[in-house]
Amino acid sequence: MFWLDSIITYVGIIYGVLLVLATLVRNKITEAFRIDALFMAQPTEATRKINLVAGVAIIAYNIYAMF
Repeated sequence: MFWLDSIITYVGIIYGVLLVLATLVRNKITEAFRIDALFMAQPTEATRKINLVAGVAIIAYNIYAMF
C-alpha cells in the first residue's frame, strides 16, 4: 500500500506545479487545470493568483506528507 500513497503524493506535487504554472504561463494545458476557472463563474486575470496560492499549499502539504 505504500506505493499507492507515494503515487498519490507525487501526483499531488505535479498538480501543485501545474497550478503554479497556470499563474505564470498561459496555454491550453495550464488553462485546463486552473482552480479559479473551475469554481468561479467568470474567471479573470485578477483571480488567476488563486492558483499560485493553492499550488504552493498543495505542494507544501504533499512534501509534508512524504515525511
